[in-house]
Order: sequence, then C-alpha cells, then structure tokens
Amino acid sequence: MRIDIITLFPEMFDGPFNQSIIQRAQDKKLAEIHLHQLRDYSTDKHKRVDDYPFSGGAGMVMMIDPVFRCLSSLTAQRAYDAIIYTSPDGQLLDQPLANRLSCFENLIILCGHYKGIDERIREHLVTLEISIGNYVLSGGELAAAVIVDSLVRLIPGVLSDETSALSDSFQNNLLSPPVYTRPRDYNGWTIPEVLLSGNEKLIAEWKFNQALQRTRERRPELLDEI
Repeated sequence: MRIDIITLFPEMFDGPFNQSIIQRAQDKKLAEIHLHQLRDYSTDKHKRVDDYPFSGGAGMVMMIDPVFRCLSSLTAQRAYDAIIYTSPDGQLLDQPLANRLSCFENLIILCGHYKGIDERIREHLVTLEISIGNYVLSGGELAAAVIVDSLVRLIPGVLSDETSALSDSFQNNLLSPPVYTRPRDYNGWTIPEVLLSGNEKLIAEWKFNQALQRTRERRPELLDEI
C-alpha cells in the first residue's frame, strides 16, 4: 500500500510513523508513506497557501491552487483509490471503514488547517471525507496519523500474528474481552480459572460472553448494529 499525505506540517508525523507497527510495515515494504509539503506547490513568492474568506469572517482558508497542483502532480503518476480529506463533518472512522481502506493500493490524505479548505476542493477533488470524532483539532495531521495507523495494521504481514487484528474491539461490533498474563496471582488478584483449563471451547465461550457483557455495559449502541 502507498499512502501520500499532503500537509503543511510534515514534521508532525516523525513520531507516529517512525515507531512500532507503522515503522515495521514500512521496513517490510508492506506500506509506503510519502509526505508532501503543500507550500512546495505554491506559486506565491512567500509560499503562502491561505487567504481571507470571501464575505469576511474569522480565520483563514486554504487556497485551491496549491492543493490542485499537488493533487495533479500525484495523480499524473498513478491512479488512486481514494483522495481523503480529514474533516470534522466527514464520515466517522470506524472499524468497517478501516477494513475497507486497508484493501486499497493507493491513497491520498489531505490534511486541512486554519478555518478549512476552499469548498471547491471538496466538491471537485476529494472523493472521501473522514472524521475521527465529534470534536475539532487544530489541523488534520493527527487525524491522518490515526487513519493511517488504523488501516496499516490490518495489512497482511504487518502484525506478527495476523489473527490478532481479527479479535480486536469493533471487528464484530463487540468490545474485546478482558486479557491477562503472568503471574496468575498478584497480591491475591487471580485470573479466571477457565483461562487455565486448556478447554478451547469453554475459553471461546467465556471470551464471547465477556465481550458481550462488556459491550452491553459500556457501549450498548454497538449491539444495535448486530
């Protein structure tokens, strides 16, 4: 998978993309992540990419021309499955969407900033808008990092145990059941005996019942989608 990210602040991705699973995916050549500084596509002598909104109002707006130039350069080199804009009013990121995106080969993520982007970019250039929650961030970089992490970890071969992702929360609209590791007794706090039974059927039933109970208690709305 190749992911191209258009941003005004590429340095913000140094930590998230150079550690842990995302770094492993890149080392294995299972994912390519390319950062593009939007200012490089500005024709303004000061590399300006924003301007005041028509009709006035607070905040600045990202201009259409630098974005169009950057997207034109990228799409001239290869076909993209989606051009994503990180937006608070976009489709809410959930596990089914992450699953679908993980099957794509080429993605572009445009990180918004300031008051937003010229609406014509959204109307004519963007093919998918994604929100990571009902709140507003200072820019789209953190949202883009979340999106990338959520889908790259699903690419076959990225995780050491590929079945691990299948048992994550939300994969079947249930939260994950409790998990334990050694020691089996800590300060008198013990783990459920069924997990030591070796009976795979009983263990599977226990995990399902625990996942169902936890979902019912903490996120009951998920059960409406089953």
